[in-house]
Amino acid sequence: MQPLKLIDMNTQHCTFGVIFYLKKQKTTAEGKAPIYARVTVNGKRTEISVKRSIALSGWDVKKGLAKGSRQETAELNRFLDRFKAKIIDAYQELVLSGSMVDGAVIRERVTGASKSEPTLGSLMEYHNNEQGSKLAHGTMKNYYTTQSYIKRFLKEKYRRTDISLSELSYTFISDFEHYLRTYKPKDHHRPLNNNGIMKHIERLRKMVNMAVTMDWLAKDPFAKFRKHFDKVERESLTKQELAKLEKKRFRVERLQQVLDMFLFSCYTGLAYIDLAELTPDNIITGIDGNLWIFTSRAKTDTSVRIPLLPKARELMEKYSDDPRAVTNETVFPVISNQRMNGYLKEIAEICEISKDLTFHIARHTFATTVTLSNGVPIESVSKMLGHTSIRTTQIYAKVVESKLSEDMGRLQERMASGS
Repeated sequence: MQPLKLIDMNTQHCTFGVIFYLKKQKTTAEGKAPIYARVTVNGKRTEISVKRSIALSGWDVKKGLAKGSRQETAELNRFLDRFKAKIIDAYQELVLSGSMVDGAVIRERVTGASKSEPTLGSLMEYHNNEQGSKLAHGTMKNYYTTQSYIKRFLKEKYRRTDISLSELSYTFISDFEHYLRTYKPKDHHRPLNNNGIMKHIERLRKMVNMAVTMDWLAKDPFAKFRKHFDKVERESLTKQELAKLEKKRFRVERLQQVLDMFLFSCYTGLAYIDLAELTPDNIITGIDGNLWIFTSRAKTDTSVRIPLLPKARELMEKYSDDPRAVTNETVFPVISNQRMNGYLKEIAEICEISKDLTFHIARHTFATTVTLSNGVPIESVSKMLGHTSIRTTQIYAKVVESKLSEDMGRLQERMASGS
C-alpha cells in the first residue's frame, strides 16, 4: 500500500500510511503468525497488534490481506478494513484537533489503552459481580455456564479471547446459536436441546440489555432476534405412583431420608433449594390455627405461604430430633442436590417408576396430582408455588381439564342412573 499523503491543520506536509503484515518471527508450531498493522507517520513506524492470527499460506503479502474466498477469510478482511478505518479516524482526529500526530498516540486511541472500550468479557464479569448477591446460586451457576460457552465460541469461531461490545451484531448472535446447535460435548453430557440453547441466548440477551441500559452499547444487536422455545410437557407423578412411594420403606437410612424429603416436596411444592434452607422458624401457626410454611423462594425472592397437609406434618415431625438437622438448624437433614438426585434415581429403579425422579417432578406433582386435580383453584396454587405470574401456573391447565372431564363423567353417570 502506498502511504497516504495528508495535510494537517497547520498546512504542514505529513506523510501517513497503514499496512497489514505478518510477524513471522512469532509463527507458532501450527504455522500461524500474528497480524500487525504498521502505521507510518512522517517516516516513523509504529506497530499495532490486531489480535488475530492466520496461516502463512493464507496471507497475501502484496495486498496485506487474507487470501481466498472462504467465509472466515471474508470476515477477517472485513475486520481488517474496520481496524484500518479506526486507525485513519484516530489520525484525522489528531490532525483536526491540532494535536501532535504521533504513531504511539494513534495506537493508544485504537487499542483503547488510554480509555478502554467495554468488551463482552468485561460485561459478563460486571454482570456476574453485580448480580452475584442478588440471584440464586443455581441461577448464577447457569450464567457461568453461558459465559464458558461464549468464551469457547470466541476462541473457536473468531480465534480471540474477547470482543468489543461495538462488534456485537445480529450475525454474532446467529453464529453463536449455530455454534450451540452443533456443539458436541467431549464429556458425558448430552448435546444441548433447543430450549437449552434458547436459555443461553436469553442469558446473553439479559447481559446485553444491561450494557444498553448503562450506555456501554449504542445499538441493541438483539433488536431483530426472535427466540423460540419448544413446548415441554411438565411431568408429574400419578396418584398411583405417589401412593407407591408413600407405602415404600427402606432399610437404608439415607434412601428413606431422601424419599421423605421428596414426598415432603410433593405435599408442599417446595423446590430443592427452598427445602434445603427451610428452618423451624419458617413453620408458623396460621390464622386457621394450623401450621403453615412462611418463607421466600430463593429463585425469585417471592413470599410463599403454604398450609401444611397432615402427611407433610408427619414427615417434618419425623426429623425434629435428627442430629444433622438440629446441628444445621434445618427441618430436614439435607444433602447436596446432586447426591439427592442420585438417590432418587435409585429409588425410582427399586420402586419400578420409569420417570426421572427430581425435585422438579415433586413440585409438579404438588401442582397437579395433589392440588389442581383435587379442585384447588389455580390462583391458590399459583400463590403456594410462588409464581410471579399466573401464566406460569397455567402450564398445568391440562390437569384442570382432565378434572373437569372426570367430574362431568360422574355427573353423566348420576343423570343416567336417575339419582
